[in-house]
Amino acid sequence: MTTDPIRKIFQGVAPRQQMYRMFDRHAQRPNRWEDDASLLYSGEWFEITEAEHDYMFKLMPPLWIRGSLFAMREFLTGSVTSVFFALRIDARTRFFHSYCDLSDKTSVEVMRCAIFERESQPVHTITREERLEHIWSATADAWRGYAGDSWPKVKQGQRTVMLFSDTEGTFVKLLGDLTDEEVSAKLPVHLRHVASQIAA
Repeated sequence: MTTDPIRKIFQGVAPRQQMYRMFDRHAQRPNRWEDDASLLYSGEWFEITEAEHDYMFKLMPPLWIRGSLFAMREFLTGSVTSVFFALRIDARTRFFHSYCDLSDKTSVEVMRCAIFERESQPVHTITREERLEHIWSATADAWRGYAGDSWPKVKQGQRTVMLFSDTEGTFVKLLGDLTDEEVSAKLPVHLRHVASQIAA
């Protein structure tokens, strides 16, 4: 569904309800119980509030604590689990949730460096991929899904979102096929005019 090994999946700071939705934002995927979803989740990250960070820390004893980060004891799939970061960026502490594959001993440090580098950029920009991931994360389950048997074989299993136009009414389109205009229409107003960049 995505080829980026590390990817920001939500713009802004996610409140608790949105945070819980994004913990398993691929829950509707086809063959959910038949495949190894490690690659699907590993590398996803987003920003949370300090209150949500502290709440998750107190929820159950962490698997481990390393300075300002900790890992959840319960694994989402395979060797992938939630790792929470408190990072000092531009003179203030910010909080992040990520999914790291702990079978790779470098995954946590690679994630920490990627988040720090992405959030330390002096000018705020959003890649097309980040825009699509935000749309997927922010869209209600009833308005997003996966291409099924009625789609060409090569497109089956790809993510879809529901759109509306004055001429076509309501219709479903592959997330990756959205035009720039459709992407802009699906984003919240405050993100529509943020500059694009080639890579984050």
